[in-house]
Amino acid sequence: MSGLPHSPHSPHALVTGGGRGIGRAIAETLASAGATVTIIGRNATALEEAVNAGAAHFAAVADVANEIALRAAIAEAHARKPIDILIANAGSAESAPFAKSDSALFARMMNINFMGVVHAIHGVLPGIKDRPYGRIVVIASTAGLKGYAYVSAYAAAKHAAIGLVRSLALELAGSNTTVNAVCPGFTDTDLVAGSIDNIMKKTGRSREQAVGELAKHNPQGRLIAPQEVADAVLWLCGQGASAITGQAIAVAGGEI
Repeated sequence: MSGLPHSPHSPHALVTGGGRGIGRAIAETLASAGATVTIIGRNATALEEAVNAGAAHFAAVADVANEIALRAAIAEAHARKPIDILIANAGSAESAPFAKSDSALFARMMNINFMGVVHAIHGVLPGIKDRPYGRIVVIASTAGLKGYAYVSAYAAAKHAAIGLVRSLALELAGSNTTVNAVCPGFTDTDLVAGSIDNIMKKTGRSREQAVGELAKHNPQGRLIAPQEVADAVLWLCGQGASAITGQAIAVAGGEI
C-alpha cells in the first residue's frame, strides 16, 4: 500500500473534530504517517491535550457550524502551510422519534453534520484543488447509507453529506484531488457513550445490555474501534488510492 507523499513536502492535514474520538485517532494516525496535522474543534482543553500528546502539531478552536469562525481557522492553518488533506470529521447526534423531532432538531443536525462539511470544504477547496495531491475525506456514518429508527434528522444529514461527496468527486475528477466518505457503524467513542447512557436511562437496561443493543447492528457483534476508522482514512489519503473517488466506504463489520 502506497503511503502519504513525502516529496517535495509532507502533506498538511486538517482534521475537524480532532480533539477526541474518531477525529483524534485519525489525526494521530496521519501524524504518525508523516503528515503535518492541524486539528479544529470546540473544546480547547481536548485540543490542547491532543497536541501535547503528539496526536497533532497545531490546533484551533472553532465550531464547524459557524462558517466565519471555521473559515478563519482554516485560513490561519493554510497560511502556516498549504492544506493537502481535509478530514471533515466533526459531528453530533441526537435521537428522538420523528414526531418529536422538531425543526430546531433538524436544523442542529444539518448545521453540524452537513453544513459543517460544506463550510470546511469551501474553506480548503480554493487551495487544494490545484495542488499536485489532494484528499477530502468526510466521516459520515452507516446512517448515511441506510435508515435507523429515532435518528431521522441525523440520518438525513449524513445522507446529504454522502450526496455532496458523490457530486463533488465528479466535479473534481479532472484534478488531483479525490473526495470520499468513510461510514463507521456504531463506534466506541464519547458520542456513542452518550447513546448508551440514554438507552440505560430510558429502558433501565444495564450498560452491557445497552452496548449489546448497539452492537447487534454489526454482524461481528461489536462496536467499531476508532483506530479501524483511522486506518481506512489513511488508506484513502495514500498515493495508492488515487483512483478511489466518490465512494462511501462502510467500516461496520459487514453491516449494510
